[in-house]
Amino acid sequence: MKIDVLVAEIGSTTTVVNAFNGINTDNPKFIGQGQAPTSVLEGDVRIGLNGAIDSLAKSLGEDKVEYEEMLATSSAAGGLKMTVHGLVYDMTAKAAKEAALGAGAIVHNVTSGRLRRTDLKKIKESKPNIILIAGGVDFGERDTAIYNAELIANMNLNIPIIYAGNIENQEEIKLIFEDMKSKLYIVDNVYPKIDLLNVEPTRKVIQDAFEDHITHAPGMEHVREIVNGPIIPTPGSVMESAKLLYEEIGDLIVFDVGGATTDLHSVTDGSDKISRILLSPEPLAKRTVEGDLGVYINMKNIVELIGNYKLSKELGIDVQGLIDNHVPIPKTKEQIKFVERLAQEATLRACDRHAGIIRDLYGAGGRTSIAEGKDLTEVKYIVGTGGALTRLPLRIDIMKSIAKSNITKTKLFPSEEAEILVDNDYIMASLGVLSKRHPKSALLLMKKSLGI
Repeated sequence: MKIDVLVAEIGSTTTVVNAFNGINTDNPKFIGQGQAPTSVLEGDVRIGLNGAIDSLAKSLGEDKVEYEEMLATSSAAGGLKMTVHGLVYDMTAKAAKEAALGAGAIVHNVTSGRLRRTDLKKIKESKPNIILIAGGVDFGERDTAIYNAELIANMNLNIPIIYAGNIENQEEIKLIFEDMKSKLYIVDNVYPKIDLLNVEPTRKVIQDAFEDHITHAPGMEHVREIVNGPIIPTPGSVMESAKLLYEEIGDLIVFDVGGATTDLHSVTDGSDKISRILLSPEPLAKRTVEGDLGVYINMKNIVELIGNYKLSKELGIDVQGLIDNHVPIPKTKEQIKFVERLAQEATLRACDRHAGIIRDLYGAGGRTSIAEGKDLTEVKYIVGTGGALTRLPLRIDIMKSIAKSNITKTKLFPSEEAEILVDNDYIMASLGVLSKRHPKSALLLMKKSLGI
């Protein structure tokens, strides 16, 4: 059987392959899925990829399948690990961090100001795939970024370096790294003017650098023998899907509640009313990842946040027994009920950490209201993807609980009018990388999966 496009999602434990036909027609179709254990740690990603393709063929009732294109997303071997180094934490360092997270990175370390010996030690220990250096608005402060670049160059780590700071430093940065093994990427400043973010160019370069790096990583050296299209980080692919969908239907947020983490992607400028009292700028597209909120690997973290006694009383079941015998995929009524409550807590906590808040300040002139953080009040759609929010029976109720939880109305949450959408085919991560080559088909497939 000939398939137009396969998209592989190479995870830490499982490799999934999604198959699409009718690409570049008015009626593209998602036709099936296969999966197999990921084999990166065995030294050859092709084992898992071929296993997933064989699984797909079996699910389609075919002896074998052939394909025109294969694209991929990857979160294997810890995903895309980055460290970020800027000038002022609330300005250039924060902007650089937003760029890294939006590209799908796991940010292990963020520093502001001049690097110290302890910072250099942390960089070495975190073993990043990419280092991002920023600092200074355009034609502003120059010395800190140059100082940091020289220290990082002296570490001779042989990993990609991205410079996204004051444009006056670009030639100097090139000279610093010209004799080093590290590949250098120069990109527009992430914070060119006060209160102006410019993170999208850096996000694109991060994904390009990731693709260059991942194809040379242990176990992934032969990936190009099978994958003949783009390879981007899996969370970054979900963000690409979110941005594509935003262009079609407007302001939205996308939740991905997983076994280990909970990701929240928002694409919205917020309201004019809030922007007038916002203390510092936020990007149009923002991603946060909550590494302590997961319904399987980090289940105990969520139980502790709720409280064992409270959870048992709410659910009316023996919670300790479920904790002791927790399974990756719930099957019994009690297991499903337990995981639904965990998923709801992860969703609400992730939204609380992602969204901004309105605060009242009191001074000689009376009360003044200010806003901090991301404004989600104009969000029209709440989208659920990932295993929990596409498969649990109460997935829609879980997402509806977000607005209901904002009792004081001081949190910049979506309103109760926001419509709930579910990625029924669980393919948003695949469609983000598909949109790199076939944006029209990716959008049509996404709308089908969401039922719009």
